[in-house]
Amino acid sequence: MPNTPSALSLAQGLIRCPSVTPAEGGALAYLADQLDAAGFTIERPVFSEPGTPDVENLYARIGTAGPCLLLAGHTDVVPPGDAAAWRHDPFGGVVEGGDLFGRGAVDMKGGIACLVAATLAFLAERGPDFGGSIAFLITGDEEGPAVNGTVKLLDWARARGERFDFCILAEPTNPDALGDMIKIGRRGSLTAALTVHGIQGHVAYPHRADNPIPGLIRLAGALLATPLDQGTAHFDASNLEFTTLDVGNPSTNVIPAEARGMFNIRFNDLWTPETLEAELRRRLAAASGNAVRYTLEVRPTNAVAFLTQPDAFVDRVAAAIEAETGRRPALSTTGGTSDARFIKDACPVIEFGLVGQTMHQVDERVAVADLDRLTGIFRRVLDDTFPDDAAPQQTA
Repeated sequence: MPNTPSALSLAQGLIRCPSVTPAEGGALAYLADQLDAAGFTIERPVFSEPGTPDVENLYARIGTAGPCLLLAGHTDVVPPGDAAAWRHDPFGGVVEGGDLFGRGAVDMKGGIACLVAATLAFLAERGPDFGGSIAFLITGDEEGPAVNGTVKLLDWARARGERFDFCILAEPTNPDALGDMIKIGRRGSLTAALTVHGIQGHVAYPHRADNPIPGLIRLAGALLATPLDQGTAHFDASNLEFTTLDVGNPSTNVIPAEARGMFNIRFNDLWTPETLEAELRRRLAAASGNAVRYTLEVRPTNAVAFLTQPDAFVDRVAAAIEAETGRRPALSTTGGTSDARFIKDACPVIEFGLVGQTMHQVDERVAVADLDRLTGIFRRVLDDTFPDDAAPQQTA
């Protein structure tokens, strides 16, 4: 059996590519070389949008039969910050004390390296006729605007007739130890601006002015007074958090003309952006009466709550994790947003990757042993998804 690269060597190769969003930095070219050598068909589409940087992406597939397992991730990383504050070069891929250091080691070049290492070892043993298809969908736009990446890459693949049965997104999902948590969904995110309109005037003559600040306090209180919901079996309660309250007034003897508040809601699958906006407007209308003049601007969002129902595929991944780590992972919907919010429209998606404690930090690092264990988990999933005795299915 031919030797295949380890997850460590692949992760080092990726980390040494300075692919800070939106720069490709050589990371997609490095992956393309690895997958091309294993027999994958490679595509590297570039997508554009006015006002945003062009982004290069990668799509690779081997096999035409079903089922098709989609393996997804992003090679772009956040900036390293002050490189002098790092113990090692943030793009050096140095191993020290059993840890691999570098920007993206956890989020998420390490996870991609494990997906690739497991896949290459699987193909080296089974060959190209393994009873299905494997596809990689890798973007360079997850840490940035997320406009020219996964969402457009999926549309591009759909237009070509590509179909997927299930997906693993290798985001760093584990809070403390490998095997802690699978993400089976994500909350949505909605941002809005509330502006209360008053009349500017001198504080000594309040009858000639209309102070908007009490009105803002009144409306903000109405939005916060009653919980949006109590949560569900798989989701925490939705939460509304004000992030700024501002009047932009440097003077202490002037009543301001306007008062503004920004807030964000992380919402569960009891809501859509449309129903949530309707509830906000209902609460504000009831609280304002004829006394408070205001406007509410709800910003467009592509972060919608979703849930992948626990099923045989989720059980398969959980069993592989337990077999490698001895831990039965919790099924969670906590945290922020990810590209899973786009993938869920193409097929069921779960997220599982490395321990996320150092992501986006100085000295981001991952235990080499965790790279090996995660590769083992992904290899088990591949073996269970494409058993030796399974007959391939025709894809749609």
